[in-house]
Order: sequence, then structure tokens, then C-alpha cells
Amino acid sequence: MAKARARHILVPTEADCTALKKMIEGGETFAEIARLHSKCPSGKQGGELGEFSPGQMVKEFDEVVFSGDIGKVLGPVKTQFGYHLIEITSRTE
Repeated sequence: MAKARARHILVPTEADCTALKKMIEGGETFAEIARLHSKCPSGKQGGELGEFSPGQMVKEFDEVVFSGDIGKVLGPVKTQFGYHLIEITSRTE
């Protein structure tokens, strides 16, 4: 079964998400931005979500994690919780 490891940043608005993505693209580290800005408890660990399989996360999140490029900052991704930036750190098929 496929498995992935990812980290994310959760914020309430698409504008917040876009601004944080620009900061990361400008050289800020994903983990530090997650610690400072993510509204998810995982932010304290730099956004790290650990390893998971398809179906363990909400549909919109799963679709990105199991099809997106590893190591790139993906998003904004809208879910019922808000807007996410996602970085896939590894994936096995």
C-alpha cells in the first residue's frame, strides 16, 4: 500500500497561504514558517504529519500528497479546515 510523509501549514485564508508560500520561496524555511504561522497543532513540530496512507487525510489533501511532486511546496489547497501549504517529504507506491 502507498504511504507518504508530509508536512503542512494551515491558515484561515488563501491570501495568508499565498503570502507564506512567497516567504518560503524567498528563502525562509518551511519548518520555521509552520512553527510561527500554522493553526494546526503540528505547527509546533514544523508542520510534520508523519507517515500516512491514502484515506487517512481529507480527500483534497490526499489528492495532492499522493500525486504531487516530492520536495516542492504545493498549494494553496483548500479543505474544510482552511488553506494548506503542503510539502511531501517522501512517498512509496
